[in-house]
Amino acid sequence: MHINESAENYLETILILSKQLPVVRSVDISDTIGFKKSSVSVAMKNLRENDYIEVSKAGFITLTESGRRIAEMIYERHELLSGWLASLGVDEKVAAEDACRIEHVISAESFEAIKTQVLGR
Repeated sequence: MHINESAENYLETILILSKQLPVVRSVDISDTIGFKKSSVSVAMKNLRENDYIEVSKAGFITLTESGRRIAEMIYERHELLSGWLASLGVDEKVAAEDACRIEHVISAESFEAIKTQVLGR
């Protein structure tokens, strides 16, 4: 499973919005990430073609099982890394920005080692 950083960000955004809103639409994604609706539309088409999302006739976007798995992985990485960096004294905004970059490139092995260290397991 190789997916690009942009697609991971879209999936993570859909996951977060699905926890906040009754339904997720392209316009919600556009408003959240500040991209043009046309750019979001192209991204949704690609995610749908790769079976990461489903789009209803009414335009409601839901994650497929594979899309949800990726979104939850990225979200977990973001939450743990940003919290860890903040606990080290990094400004919360900087910690969140850095976590957003790190979450896409860190290996599963390195993330699990950090997770074990941070959570003490």
